[in-house]
Amino acid sequence: MSANGSLQGRHALVTGGGRGIGASIVRSLVSRGARVSMLGRTAATLEALAAELQSSGAQTFFTTADVSKRESVDAAFAAARTLFGPIEILVNNAGQAVSAPITKRDDALWDRLLAINLSGTYFSMQAALPDMLQGGFGRIVNIASTAGLTGYAYVAAYCAAKHGVIGLTRAVAREVATRNITVNAVCPGYTDTDLVREAAAKISAVTGRKLEDALQAMTKSNPQGRLIQPDEVANAVAWLCMPGSESVTGQSIVVAGGELM
Repeated sequence: MSANGSLQGRHALVTGGGRGIGASIVRSLVSRGARVSMLGRTAATLEALAAELQSSGAQTFFTTADVSKRESVDAAFAAARTLFGPIEILVNNAGQAVSAPITKRDDALWDRLLAINLSGTYFSMQAALPDMLQGGFGRIVNIASTAGLTGYAYVAAYCAAKHGVIGLTRAVAREVATRNITVNAVCPGYTDTDLVREAAAKISAVTGRKLEDALQAMTKSNPQGRLIQPDEVANAVAWLCMPGSESVTGQSIVVAGGELM
């Protein structure tokens, strides 16, 4: 894998880095010369991606972590720091989406989605920011969603959590604006990942519609009429981390084919 060197030697940490958008982000940062630490819940998935990248000469590290628990985040960040030094780039990609009507009283679901999507982002930012403040450089990119900027039926907890991520992004961006640290959110629409295809399969099972029809229904809100590709999200993330984006902070960049204008 050839690196263009724009992030040469930078230590980047990506949560939820084993598959889907996270894996694409890892590959994109590695291709630009970064040393990348990957966190996730499934060791086998992380190990397979690390082996693939290391075979091409990339410097990667992986460890399992539950981002909803502060002690797990702190331990994982400490392990990454031991190998690659201070964390200079943080991409908060770990997340979970589950659909349920608002009338379904499932407090455990509400608590879990806020813990993973919002608290996990908060814990990870707190774990990485001391390195960035001490080093005088930092790039934080939070993977939110178009659900962080508008509402979708049957995913109230997910929408609430992602709206929270947007607010957190803006607040921290202001707090560290004079310290050469930028904090931004990237907001994908429906993206061609296992998560979206699993959601489409669930819709198909519940409604009796064909899987292809369920996937097509997800693209109706996208003026381009298609699913977003993970690499398109990864490219936006990489740009926010590279030289030339220093004045972009506190922003929510939508990657959704014009869904939100």
